Amino acid sequence: MPKTKMKDSIREQLEDSSRTISSLTEQSALIEAMALRLTQAYRKGNKILTFGNGGSACDAQNFADELVGRLRRNRPPLPAVALTVNTADLTSIANDFGYETVFARQLEAHAKPGDIAVAISTSGNSPNVLKALDAAKKLELTTLGLTGETGGKMRSLTDLCLCVPSRTVARIQEAHITVIQILCDIVEGSLFPDAPKAH
Repeated sequence: MPKTKMKDSIREQLEDSSRTISSLTEQSALIEAMALRLTQAYRKGNKILTFGNGGSACDAQNFADELVGRLRRNRPPLPAVALTVNTADLTSIANDFGYETVFARQLEAHAKPGDIAVAISTSGNSPNVLKALDAAKKLELTTLGLTGETGGKMRSLTDLCLCVPSRTVARIQEAHITVIQILCDIVEGSLFPDAPKAH
């Protein structure tokens, strides 16, 4: 790619990313509602369970990590489990029951009523994510979703669903990680307002 075209591509992508993330201000009330659900669940002694595929699996792991570890405050750990990290579970479940069950079966093993299932899918149509959301309803979990512009089938299966107004996977994933950081920051600030800043 010629240098001029490369610079144009970089500029266009950065501007597109900025526009996409800025547009999320229109969903501030929804993000707040999600943060309140998470905070309420923790106050009741519940946990969150996160899941997704590919880049969304990484986002699910980051979400859990920020809660178990910390984001900006030195405070007690919060219970959160990413259902994407145990390769023995993932591979045995996929082998014995089919890949579409890898998250649902783990929810059945680890979740209890009042816990929160956080589904992440750029398309909103990943079969294993949808099956997990079906299982979450039966288990009486609160369900939160992060997805792309259309929401896919996931939109109707979640209690609250944030749909990033883009059809570009990179932009959707960038927006998801921004929302995850915001949610974790609000949860920390709400539950541990007096905890000292870590950085």
